[in-house]
Amino acid sequence: MKRYRLSRQIALSMSMVVAIAVLIVFVGSFIFYAVYLTWFPPPPGPPPLLPEAPDFVLIAVFLLLCLIIAIVAALRLAERILAPLNSVAEGARRIAAGDLTARASPGDRSLGETAHLVDDFNAMAQRLEDTAEAMVSWNATVAHELRTPLTILRGRIQGLTDGLFEPTDELFGTLLWQIESLSRLVDDLRIVTLSDSRRLEMRFVLTDVEQDVREVVDVMRPRLVGAGFSVEMNTRPIVLACDSVRLRQALLALLENARRYATPGRLQVLMRVDSDGLVVTVEDQGPGLSPDFAPHAFDAFSRAEVSRSRQLGGSGLGLSVVRAIAESHNGRAAYKASATGGSIFEIILPLNGVTDAAPSRSMQP
Repeated sequence: MKRYRLSRQIALSMSMVVAIAVLIVFVGSFIFYAVYLTWFPPPPGPPPLLPEAPDFVLIAVFLLLCLIIAIVAALRLAERILAPLNSVAEGARRIAAGDLTARASPGDRSLGETAHLVDDFNAMAQRLEDTAEAMVSWNATVAHELRTPLTILRGRIQGLTDGLFEPTDELFGTLLWQIESLSRLVDDLRIVTLSDSRRLEMRFVLTDVEQDVREVVDVMRPRLVGAGFSVEMNTRPIVLACDSVRLRQALLALLENARRYATPGRLQVLMRVDSDGLVVTVEDQGPGLSPDFAPHAFDAFSRAEVSRSRQLGGSGLGLSVVRAIAESHNGRAAYKASATGGSIFEIILPLNGVTDAAPSRSMQP
């Protein structure tokens, strides 16, 4: 839909008012004189050079009527223009005072651009309100996630101080694991927050993505095998300009997500190149995500089963970190169900400066 500037609409509307007033005066004068000469014919002889006094009075009355019509029309137009603008100004004052529920009224929407201005203002106000609510929810969730490991650390250390616990290697291992969990949580929060503000620092260098993928899989393989998974790989040597450290972190998060929540069995790590770009895929054999939860899988602190996720140690940030890293590469993260009912998580990166070095090759233990 074509949109005009508000100043142009005001100028056109005022010009129409002036043109209508002039037209009324011009056409009305002919009508007036036609009626006047019909009822009051002039005396015989040459017409006078100047109108007589009654003529001046009638002309003045007629012009006064036209002026009143023009003023009324101008006031109504000004009201139509100023009503939504005043509503926007009042809404802005209320929002500045802290009332994020304030909205502007578009009026009768007869002037399209003022209505669009109000709509844009209301959309901005709604987004601001949603952001404020999300921030409150985010802070509450972060506090909740930090509280559990901090409570455990405090209890264990207090028990050691009071002599309730023996200082064993197992106890120190538990404390160290809680500290590492806190470190991962803080790092994940930092990545997601910086990505949302578009300030996540990336260091792009030409990287052998296949080598990175294989190294991450080799690091995770003992834990995956211990959890009952058999890892299969189908990769191809591809050199891509990317942040190698962040890409490894994203793939590690996908493998850890599969280890925690997928059904033990075959786990495939695939690489392919298609029209979307370079696609790195992690596919498991189930149980997959529910249709209701799948659209929110990459949202921060989202969990399909909250109690089960907490039992397995998940914070709900792993997949949001994957999305943040993929988007920082100008790519995206995606989920889809596999033909066998499992989950397929994908990291899709654009093909900027890609070098395909050799045919694809497969490997499995």
